[in-house]
Amino acid sequence: MVDAVSKEASMSKFLEKKGEYEGGIEFSAGFRWQHWIRAIAIFALIATGFYIADPFITYANVSAEPTRFLHAEIREWHIIFGFVMIGAVIYKLFLTLFTREGKYERESIKDAFNIKIALQQVGYYLLISKHPHTKGIYNPLQFWAYVGLYVFFIGIIVTGLALYAEVYHEGMGAMLYGFAKSVESLCGGLANVRYLHHLFMWGIIIVVFIHIYMAVYNAVFGKNGSMDAIFSGMKYEKEDH
Repeated sequence: MVDAVSKEASMSKFLEKKGEYEGGIEFSAGFRWQHWIRAIAIFALIATGFYIADPFITYANVSAEPTRFLHAEIREWHIIFGFVMIGAVIYKLFLTLFTREGKYERESIKDAFNIKIALQQVGYYLLISKHPHTKGIYNPLQFWAYVGLYVFFIGIIVTGLALYAEVYHEGMGAMLYGFAKSVESLCGGLANVRYLHHLFMWGIIIVVFIHIYMAVYNAVFGKNGSMDAIFSGMKYEKEDH
């Protein structure tokens, strides 16, 4: 009996119990930091990307002197935040695939292919059924949204690095030049690389707003601190959940 209880405790997702709730640390400091760094980078890239595509801000008084480089400054910040996002994405993939912390994210894969749980989750969002029991930290809809998000991340990183190497021919740009030419050839020209880069951006925008909606929905109707966890790292939920 003691061994069974110990085994159940070792398999538990959380460590503490408070009345009818059990909980503890769901997201580590490293996980939370990369989440918010990545979020800031994404919104900065969206803002600067829109400007690069259509420079809608210009100086009121035109000058012939080569001293006004607003477009270049915006592009510079776009590149800086681009590399910040690349670092955060790589770190997150490492956490998910190779660390103990990513165990319950990997557990979500089992639920993602369970049609019954997926249909229950759809019903939950439509307010016609209860939240299904899931093994991982993501329900099927969240999981596939994240898969789509990382497909868009990889696409925008590949096309972004190709566009970077086409402009900057020294340092890292020189190292990536052969790669950039391969991507350009595969896409059928530099214009298509830029077009795909924009498409991936729109994909990220759509998934980010879906993610925000799901997070707020679960926080409001689930009442289990699921959204608070990304700030504090702590989450408590009823044992029967």
